[in-house]
Amino acid sequence: MNILKWIGNWYAENCDGDWEHSYGVNISNLDNPGWMVNIDLTNTKLENLKFDTIDISRSDTDWVYCNVIDEVFQGNGGANNLEEILNIFREWVNLNTEIDKK
Repeated sequence: MNILKWIGNWYAENCDGDWEHSYGVNISNLDNPGWMVNIDLTNTKLENLKFDTIDISRSDTDWVYCNVIDEVFQGNGGANNLEEILNIFREWVNLNTEIDKK
């Protein structure tokens, strides 16, 4: 599934009439240039799960750094790494969803 459609579905699944008024998904640009993705995990199935920091530095323009701080997934990366950041989040969600189903 296309990553933008997937992140839209994830967001919609967490909207319950309250969550979306205080939390959500924020994608913005950095001035170096690059991307910053913040996804609030509060009151989701992921809010207390461990996330191992990802730090990939291929070059000054091709890099990704993802972690979870204070129940917020934070992904940053170069100008061409937005899709990679979102896919890292999707892989983590899918891994933990599979654990939930066992």
